Amino acid sequence: MDYQKIINDIVAELDLSKFDGKVADYIPELGKVSPDKFGVHLNCINSGHYSHGDSDEKFSIQSIAKVFTLTMAALKIGNKVLERVDVEPSGDPFNSLTQLEYENGIPRNPLINAGALVVCDILLTELENPKEDFLAFVRKIAQNPEINYNLKVARSEAKSGFRNAALVNYMKSFGNIHNEVDDVLDLYFHTCSIEMTCKELSETFMLFANRGCILNSGERILTGSQTKRINAIMQTCGFYDEAGEFAFRVGLPGKSGVGGGIAAVHPGYYSVVVWSPKLNPKGNSALGMRVLELLTTKTELSVF
Repeated sequence: MDYQKIINDIVAELDLSKFDGKVADYIPELGKVSPDKFGVHLNCINSGHYSHGDSDEKFSIQSIAKVFTLTMAALKIGNKVLERVDVEPSGDPFNSLTQLEYENGIPRNPLINAGALVVCDILLTELENPKEDFLAFVRKIAQNPEINYNLKVARSEAKSGFRNAALVNYMKSFGNIHNEVDDVLDLYFHTCSIEMTCKELSETFMLFANRGCILNSGERILTGSQTKRINAIMQTCGFYDEAGEFAFRVGLPGKSGVGGGIAAVHPGYYSVVVWSPKLNPKGNSALGMRVLELLTTKTELSVF
């Protein structure tokens, strides 16, 4: 498969001026990012790296980090995670409070904000130095000691994160948050602030494309069953109330972030990351969705 030619053909086919959207300026630091940035990087298990555009420029991965917090929590306490967060698609916006009222403070899945906040609460309980230990874990699976938090983004999120604070406080009223609210929020904002390039993020997501093993070292991090389940959650919940649309159009497990990134995997084949900061009304990268749709269309390969 000539992935570079396929990427080049996709870029040539797209009229970038047709992709409207809005940068996530409700987080002030993200509002400073140029809306015209566009990068793609595909990391193939068997044949290496293929890229286009701003694929070596760092961006805030935001909610894509929820996959890593979930992975770490699963490694720490296994299926006990599911006692505090469900695995069903939400059908609601990523920051919705509505379902918590009806479901007694149990988030619908770990990839919406409420669910990720519960997962951060779990990590606070299980880790000796949560922020340091989480960053070390991401660096390990990325095989890159240079991955870091963007502290300006973390502070910007903290200043504007009123809805996330409401989510944590509301869940604490149901007894589903065990640590201090401010500590949960601090860890959550830091995880979302992690910066990576498309290439770096694709290398990190190879864990989920390569049966739970780090590609270069061969070290097993997840069992086959754990990898399957995390990929399944990404497939059904990774795009909030647009998860069905992404499955229909693209057909890969993946996760989006309001920084404009989308990371996806074709298990056994590749991981791929697209970055374009202009978001559609659902909070997903409009251009990123289309690029990945064309990728699986032109390769005629998906998980379905």
